[in-house]
Amino acid sequence: MKQKFPIYLSGESLFSNSQKAFTFENSKKLGEIKNGKIIYSPFEAFYLLEEGKADIIHNNKTLKEQELMKIFTRKDKEFSVKYLVFKNLRKKGYIVKTGLKFGTEFRVYAKNEKHARWLVFPTASRNKINWQEFVSKNRIAHSTGKKMLIAIADSEQDISYYEISWLKI
Repeated sequence: MKQKFPIYLSGESLFSNSQKAFTFENSKKLGEIKNGKIIYSPFEAFYLLEEGKADIIHNNKTLKEQELMKIFTRKDKEFSVKYLVFKNLRKKGYIVKTGLKFGTEFRVYAKNEKHARWLVFPTASRNKINWQEFVSKNRIAHSTGKKMLIAIADSEQDISYYEISWLKI
């Protein structure tokens, strides 16, 4: 069994200073280097735990997947749906990063691209999106030169993707 590297959960922060974490950041584009550490989003950390690459350490205790999921869903009720989309896009070979500064959940890059292709809005099929919200999200994507991708996860954990873009006629 390959050795896992530690990711520490402290307050809202997920980070590692392990050499293996730096290797993963460079080769797999997971995490972001800040102040000599790799900082992870909750989605990246959970992905690395689920893939058996990292252990999540909180208060000197190694967390199991269920424990970490409980912590993340307490903070974000839609975490499991968003994670499902994150994981699906990673498995398809895309680089998935936070879209916070764009007002979205994720920005998605094809490998070796400098600019994100999509801004992703994950949702469960049980949820509704009103027109104002839809137009607002599309305007953000358009104004940043990206396409909007709505990812709808159903109750069987299948995901349908809808790419939205402006069309000049």
